[in-house]
Amino acid sequence: MSELSVLLVGTSAESRLDAQLERSLRESDRVARIARRALPEADEDRSDDLTETGLVLVAAPARQGDRLKRLLEKDFFAGTPTLVVLEESSPELEAELVRLGAVDCLVEPVDSKDLLSRILRVAEHGRAMDTMSHRLREVVGLRQLVGESRAFKAEIEKIRRVARCDVAVLVMGETGTGKELCARAVHYLSSRSSGPFVPVNCGAIPLELVENEFFGHDKGAFTGASTRHEGLVEQAEDGTLFLDEIDSLPPLAQVKLLRFLQEKEYRPLGARRSRRADVRVVAATNGDVAKAVEEGRLREDLYYRLATIPLTLPPLRERREDIVLLARHFLGKYATEYDRPCLNFRSEALRRLQLYDWPGNVRELEHTVQRCVVLAPPVEEIRAAHLDLPDTGISSEGQSFKEAKARVVARFENDFVKGLLLAYDGNITRAANAAQKNRRAFFELIRKHGIDVDRFRARR
Repeated sequence: MSELSVLLVGTSAESRLDAQLERSLRESDRVARIARRALPEADEDRSDDLTETGLVLVAAPARQGDRLKRLLEKDFFAGTPTLVVLEESSPELEAELVRLGAVDCLVEPVDSKDLLSRILRVAEHGRAMDTMSHRLREVVGLRQLVGESRAFKAEIEKIRRVARCDVAVLVMGETGTGKELCARAVHYLSSRSSGPFVPVNCGAIPLELVENEFFGHDKGAFTGASTRHEGLVEQAEDGTLFLDEIDSLPPLAQVKLLRFLQEKEYRPLGARRSRRADVRVVAATNGDVAKAVEEGRLREDLYYRLATIPLTLPPLRERREDIVLLARHFLGKYATEYDRPCLNFRSEALRRLQLYDWPGNVRELEHTVQRCVVLAPPVEEIRAAHLDLPDTGISSEGQSFKEAKARVVARFENDFVKGLLLAYDGNITRAANAAQKNRRAFFELIRKHGIDVDRFRARR
């Protein structure tokens, strides 16, 4: 491994933080040269003393946050990987520094071993971003995230910045919006890309096994523990641990996870000593996070620890302009996989795809296209009939506003009346009272929609 030259940028040689960071750097035999300079003024010309510098380490008090943001915004350090250590900070400031180009942000108190680990990781992998490994990360990462809508691109653009920093990320979005793809993109575009990516479905781990699954156990920890078991945290060493459905984790497990995130230490069952872990955590949820916190299903302190950088993926119905792009992407993927190279969509099929609401989001669209490729007859074009999508009753194709509205109202009335009859065992009077309509008017709705009341009456 090559030796590293570091430029330490701080407020003064007498600064306690500057002195601590310099001592930490001198503890490593990998750091061959340490240069110093004062924190530049925001209007100062770009630095020209970075030719032989492998990393810039900036020590700054929180009050210098605005100056530091302006320096990063104008690329003062000429593209050299820049790691920032702040005396105090806020999640908003850290996120903004990362967005502007810092590869990582740390806040006092700083552990010397943790600092050196981050510095050496950046030094070893930072320049590889422009070599052959960059192409692989692009393929596995961002190229899988297809879309041109403004809301989607705004979130995906954050990944390029966030990936370079070891802060925690919380990905939010409905089922099927691509949360795990985002987590993988963060991993493969980061300096941890050569390490493991370990996905975990928190909702699938039984309560009594949570601690053992996360932290493992030593031999003899309990009856039947004849061998040592490696936990998920250890499996993800030097890589990324992806915690899906984080709000389904039991409360006690959330406490233990919070402690691990704070201390970067864990103790396997039966172990005498705690162990340190070098792991990045990316979490995801498909629920309403604010509601989960309010109802006590997700600890508030754990939420703030995980959501240093929040990413919110929009549902597919809010990015309809991407539906055709995604459909063609999946068609190309599965046509190649199943040797159906001549397939294409007819315009009627594309219109049908765009009009559907996609409650299952991108995953449902992908499975729909995959099914078409497998089952469509040997023709060159996929028709609307091949899509086999449920009729939602809200398609406006070929209808006036009045016709479309009447169709939706009729469907609502039919479903509403049937629901009440089911709830009250076919008793028209009670169902009418629940609907706050007189019995005659409610009966007219039953007759209008041809509903067989006897089907809903309880059998004695």
